[in-house]
Amino acid sequence: MKLITLSGLDGSGKSTQIKLLKNYLKSQDKTFFYFHVVEFSIANLCQKSKAKNQRSVTKANWLQIQSRKIALCIDIFRFRQLQKKLKVDYIISDRYFYDSVVNINFLSGKKRKLCAEKFIPKPDCAYYLKISPESIMQRERKPDQGLNYLVTKEKLFENKIKDWDMIVVDADKSKEEIFEIIKSKCQSFS
Repeated sequence: MKLITLSGLDGSGKSTQIKLLKNYLKSQDKTFFYFHVVEFSIANLCQKSKAKNQRSVTKANWLQIQSRKIALCIDIFRFRQLQKKLKVDYIISDRYFYDSVVNINFLSGKKRKLCAEKFIPKPDCAYYLKISPESIMQRERKPDQGLNYLVTKEKLFENKIKDWDMIVVDADKSKEEIFEIIKSKCQSFS
């Protein structure tokens, strides 16, 4: 089973690429499991209800940050258990635990290696869709967090790209060009 992850700023095209990857794998008669770290998160499962128009979290107090760190550890353990049970060719992840680490660092205002990082399962292929925050904010659908949030998160990701052995893909290209890069790696697994 191969683990392929797509990370990047909000609005970088991760969901679009995941959709293309799902369609491609289906066309190749490959089985896959779609994984979204936020939907999978124990914190998300514990949240009773989330207002549809609620803004994204951009601030947190110390206790909320510590709770996110604990939830991350629990989620990594749960994901490892899930991996053992799955009988598929691929796990494709829209966001990954790397995105959770970046979010925790953003909320804490610190660039620290989290203890949980050493337990994150290493993907066979980790992509980072790189696009300028300014480009994202010029789109019709823009993230509600604003430009400063995206700029800060971009810096946090860039500090981790080498540590996490991520393949940087220029997300300013067309969705078809981006997908060709992603697909070529999948074909090399066959």
